Amino acid sequence: MPLIVTETAAREIDTIIRQQGLDASKIRLRVGVKGGGCSGFSYILDLTEVQKETDECWDYTYTRRVQTAEQGSGESAAGGSATAVATAAPGGEPFTVHVICDPKSYLYLNGTTIDFKDELMGRGFVFNNPNSTNTCGCGSSFSA
Repeated sequence: MPLIVTETAAREIDTIIRQQGLDASKIRLRVGVKGGGCSGFSYILDLTEVQKETDECWDYTYTRRVQTAEQGSGESAAGGSATAVATAAPGGEPFTVHVICDPKSYLYLNGTTIDFKDELMGRGFVFNNPNSTNTCGCGSSFSA
């Protein structure tokens, strides 16, 4: 089974790549595990240009959303006029996130879904790993 990157996670990765001025055609998202953390293993996410022959690889292509501005109408609670609101609309250009994983990490990550959450209590990448038997409270480490 592949490592799965949700559309939300792919959009965040694409945003990071563009903000850092990296060449998206050369950049790979390396996903891996290392020993350590509360539960035994920690997840690794790294943007890299280095891909090894033995790496597993997957490509996920989505479409960037076009930002549009909508003019608000009426008055705000403070008595001033309402401001424009930016919304995302379909119809943007496609982008691809290239994901790679070394063979040893893949043993632990096979079938894992990587998502991105932006919530009141925090924002970050979230791993849904069907191979983990236990995870820590913060979700950044696991045991298998």
